Amino acid sequence: MDGSGRIVVITGAAGGIGREAVAAFLRDGDTIVAVDQAGSGVLELAASLGPQHSGEECDIGSEAEIVAMFDRISARYGRVDVLINNAALGPTMTPTVDTGIDLFRRTLSVNLIGPFIMAREAAKRMSNGGAIVNTASLAGVLGNPRRNAYSASKAGLISFTKSLACEWASKGIRVCAVAPGYVRTPMVAELERTGKADLAAVRRRVPMGRMGRPDEMAAALHFLASSRARYITGSVLAVDGGWMSFNQPGDAHPPVDGTPDLELNCPAASKAARVVLVTGGARGIGEAVARKFAANGDTVIVADRDGEEAASVAKSLGPAHVALTVDVSSDADVVALFEAIRQRFGGLDVLVNNAAISDTFRPALEQTTADLERVLDINLTGAFLCAREAVRSMRAGGMIVNTGSINTFLPFVPRHAYGASKAGIDILTRCMAAELGPSGIRIATVAPGYIRTPGVAALEQSGRVDTASIRRRIPMGDLGRPDDIADAVLFLASEEASYINGSILYVDGGWTSFGNAGFASDFSDETVSEAAE
Repeated sequence: MDGSGRIVVITGAAGGIGREAVAAFLRDGDTIVAVDQAGSGVLELAASLGPQHSGEECDIGSEAEIVAMFDRISARYGRVDVLINNAALGPTMTPTVDTGIDLFRRTLSVNLIGPFIMAREAAKRMSNGGAIVNTASLAGVLGNPRRNAYSASKAGLISFTKSLACEWASKGIRVCAVAPGYVRTPMVAELERTGKADLAAVRRRVPMGRMGRPDEMAAALHFLASSRARYITGSVLAVDGGWMSFNQPGDAHPPVDGTPDLELNCPAASKAARVVLVTGGARGIGEAVARKFAANGDTVIVADRDGEEAASVAKSLGPAHVALTVDVSSDADVVALFEAIRQRFGGLDVLVNNAAISDTFRPALEQTTADLERVLDINLTGAFLCAREAVRSMRAGGMIVNTGSINTFLPFVPRHAYGASKAGIDILTRCMAAELGPSGIRIATVAPGYIRTPGVAALEQSGRVDTASIRRRIPMGDLGRPDDIADAVLFLASEEASYINGSILYVDGGWTSFGNAGFASDFSDETVSEAAE
């Protein structure tokens, strides 16, 4: 069981998301310190878990109470391994002119300053491998009327997620955040009861046609705190059913009668093997993804322009897996690929759109139309063609994972075509999430940073990249591994990620969170060799 034996502190533990987070970490065999406000029932919750667990009543808005609580935690357990910063005051929906300064300050105290103090005190007691995951909100990235204090506090929480991730990466402590959309929690139920939220309208605004469940938020918190996310820090993962991906007037989903069952109940886990297509699956990240799905019990189709290498990978996976040759930039090739899949397997469950090439690295004044078209045809048009045909072949509950890049967010010079192609991948994901959500097909982007792949090795050998400088630019001080991306892809395609739609997950060692001048890490050959083990 992943993370067995960790000391996990969970705030807001007596609430909807908090209780599900407690359950998720309990399944790992972790020791839980459940924290909530006085009278919340947190002590009774902790007592029901068993004698090795503990409960704490604490006002997260009080620094003195937080410090005293961590002193008690230290005295009993000696350390903290994971902090889930989940407690928050909900939005009051008070008009700006009616919002008193005391209310504004109290919201910041509980939702922003308190989580910072919690993180500070937890980090003092963490060693290499520690993880802090903050519960932010879409309210921290999208404007909402009459949610001034709440939204500002969540935006601040996202900001210090990134800054703490950069500061503490050298200590081996990761800091991430989950940004939930509307979730069926007691907080949202109260907004509905008081007439401050129209949940029927909310469902029409979500491409998936429902609100999320607390267990779906807890699953994301749990993943980001796990060893499967070891190269993810500073990232903020939206778990919103596609809310952020919809950008037009009208409804994102047809009206729903009553409350959808999937909003109330977590379906039983499926044990059936899925049919998974991985493009660019013959080497590097694609090969790692193919091996991860095969180890998960799925049937993998390794598709690549290099048919011999694809066949070699498929053969090494076992007799159930197959290889197919494809040029993803060829419409005819892609159509034939999916026709072959339908004939052999009847349909498809997961597409991992991974095939891509680098660019010429020539200055813009020397780049030609052919240079641009070559990169865009494979990286962007090819991904679109595969997604288009996959949708025609997908069974209910299908999933598409597109491989983006840190260049989606921070383009490099002179890699103009590559950056444009990866920016296109991100918005392609969002457009399809908004369109396909009502049909039950999810889509997300995984965005790698610099990863130790044959492609990066070739760039290094040709003098096109300086990996020593790159490592100093990465807060975690090293390049990632193909398995880091494969773990993220497997999560996004799993039932654990059932409310993630249209989101982008950066797996970059903190690259996109660093905004300072100078170095992000104290890189040395010794630290790199240790990190690579």
